[in-house]
Amino acid sequence: MTIWDSIILGIVEGLTEFLPVSSTGHLTIASKMLGQKIDDPAITAFTAVIQFGAIAAVVLYMWKDISRYAVAWFRGLRHAEHRGEFDHRMGWYIIVGSLPIGIIGFLAKDIISGPLRSLWWVAGSLIVWSFVMVAAERLSSKSRPLTRITLTDAIVMGLVQCLALIPGVSRSGATISAGLFRGLDRVAATRVAFLLGIPALVGAGLFELKDALGGNVGLVPVLVGTVVSFIVAYASVAWLLRFVVKHSIEVFAFYRILLGIVILILLATSTITAT
Repeated sequence: MTIWDSIILGIVEGLTEFLPVSSTGHLTIASKMLGQKIDDPAITAFTAVIQFGAIAAVVLYMWKDISRYAVAWFRGLRHAEHRGEFDHRMGWYIIVGSLPIGIIGFLAKDIISGPLRSLWWVAGSLIVWSFVMVAAERLSSKSRPLTRITLTDAIVMGLVQCLALIPGVSRSGATISAGLFRGLDRVAATRVAFLLGIPALVGAGLFELKDALGGNVGLVPVLVGTVVSFIVAYASVAWLLRFVVKHSIEVFAFYRILLGIVILILLATSTITAT
């Protein structure tokens, strides 16, 4: 992998990690266009590790909230009278909601980095999950703010987040949709999706770090891709949180459907290969 390849993939990661369009799907497509072998464990690991840049971006952007939840969570562990506070409960919600993807991701690692790394899967998932996103927007009440989130909401969103292990589904798209179906408003669902993504992305990155630094990737491309993804992701997070205040996520669904159809046509005409 060249430095230019890592820069391009870093940009793709930063742009798409927190938008509901599937960063893994876009990274798979971009890697293929760059001539990389997309089912190579080193390439799969690289796309997971450069997510550290996106993680750092969302942590920096949401630092006041994250630090407040963390302090309240530890305070509640020490003093029972603080355990009913929203910030303490929110800490537990993020921890519990993050467990499913960690367990499923570990158990299904070989499937995720192998058979699912096919553009047929990417295209199909892009299209199918788009209809779920549209349904979430049109059928949900979007009546509850973040302060009314429950443990059940966090568990449901965490379970649905596991579907994002399929390239093309979109981690943020899955969790935001689940939050909307639970009745959360767009801003609340999006903020929880970002928070649930931090442990998930950290775990995936650490797990894949060894493979990314070996093979045909190496340390320098990993560092470059991570730094680029951080810069781009920070702008992406800030933009999306402003966007969802007044706009539907359906626009992303229409884009996903169009992209999926284009990929299917390219595959069907043998213009590109699935792996």
